[in-house]
Amino acid sequence: MGKPARRGVGDLARDTGKKMVAVGVLVLAAYILFKVVLGFVTAVAWIVVVVVAIVAIFWAMRQF
Repeated sequence: MGKPARRGVGDLARDTGKKMVAVGVLVLAAYILFKVVLGFVTAVAWIVVVVVAIVAIFWAMRQF
């Protein structure tokens, strides 16, 4: 049987580098997703504000 494979410092550094890149990609993807979701929520909130303002204007006009 062969000797057990020993990992060199280069392999360890390469694996660590790959994991760091993977973590960086995940953090970037999470940030972008957060910004997209936040933008969507903000857009919906503005639509609700505009609709409420229009309803308030019509309500106020009917009071005269």
